[in-house]
Formats: sequence, C-alpha cells, structure tokens
Amino acid sequence: RAGLNWITMFFVYVISSVDHKYIYVGLTQNLNVRISQHNSGKEKTTNPYRPFVLILTEKYSTRLEARKREKQLKSGSGKEWIKKEFGL
Repeated sequence: RAGLNWITMFFVYVISSVDHKYIYVGLTQNLNVRISQHNSGKEKTTNPYRPFVLILTEKYSTRLEARKREKQLKSGSGKEWIKKEFGL
C-alpha cells in the first residue's frame, strides 16, 4: 500500500521441551506461526520433544544480525548460557 512502510523483523527464539531436557534455538520472521509449527509436530527435528514453552525471544532488524545471534546461542557456550540463565 502506498504510504505504508512495512518493517521486516527477524526473531531469534529459544524453546524448551516441557517433558525432556531439550532446548531448540531458531530464527523466524513469524514467531507465532513458527512456535505453533514446533508444538503441532510439523518439524521433524523437534517433534519427539513436544510440547515446548518459549523461553527467550530477541528481535533484529536484519537477517544477518539475527543469524549471527542464532549461531552464538546454538554454540556450546551459548547453550550453557541459556541453561544457566533460565535454570534448565
């Protein structure tokens, strides 16, 4: 539409399995849809660990920034920080 500026945001998120010791770090443009996909079993990687709770969301204006943070959180030290920060 003319006159409207649509801002694309990228979300880095962390979900934690309710029943298992499992943490998943991801990146998306639509957080609600993505979390729903994880909890409905549509994602092969996370399906066995359902259901999930969202424990962290960070917003970025560029995919590059978001991807950098996602990679950091997926690293060994990143996962350790998540576990310590959220008592997992």
